Amino acid sequence: MSEFNAKMQKLQASAQAFWQERTEQERRMLAIGGVVLGVGLFYGVLIDPAVEGRAQLRKDLPALRQQAAELQALGRTAMELKARTPIQANRASNDTVNASLAANGLKASTLTLSGELVKLELKGAPFAGVATWLDTVRRTDAMTVQDANITATATPGVVDAVITLHQRVTGAAQ
Repeated sequence: MSEFNAKMQKLQASAQAFWQERTEQERRMLAIGGVVLGVGLFYGVLIDPAVEGRAQLRKDLPALRQQAAELQALGRTAMELKARTPIQANRASNDTVNASLAANGLKASTLTLSGELVKLELKGAPFAGVATWLDTVRRTDAMTVQDANITATATPGVVDAVITLHQRVTGAAQ
């Protein structure tokens, strides 16, 4: 600690000698310059960032309030959806699957039902109809695609497909 004190005393002595070598006018100018520099640093480090930050927050606050309101609305919607009773899907049968295919202009060349699995093969089916039908059975019959092999044919927009669907029979939700 004494080494530090010795260095501080030496620094203080050299500053005192520098100050004594200056004339009264130079001392006054250095003091004024020091005050101006101190005020500038004080403003630049403490005042300006606070003023700029307040202005930025004032500008961003309406958008942040809007986002908070949207998040609260989404949270309420999620809680309402969680409180709903799950949709109970009817177990798929050959008749119901064929009826839903026919409603979309499709006909299965083979159709096999095994427990919760439905496997079907479509030949020369329009791709848009296949995609629409898959979306419909996903939403209404609580079925998910477990496996799909869709192959394009020479005719544009027409495909051959082998699809395996899994039906969630109990506790299915939309």
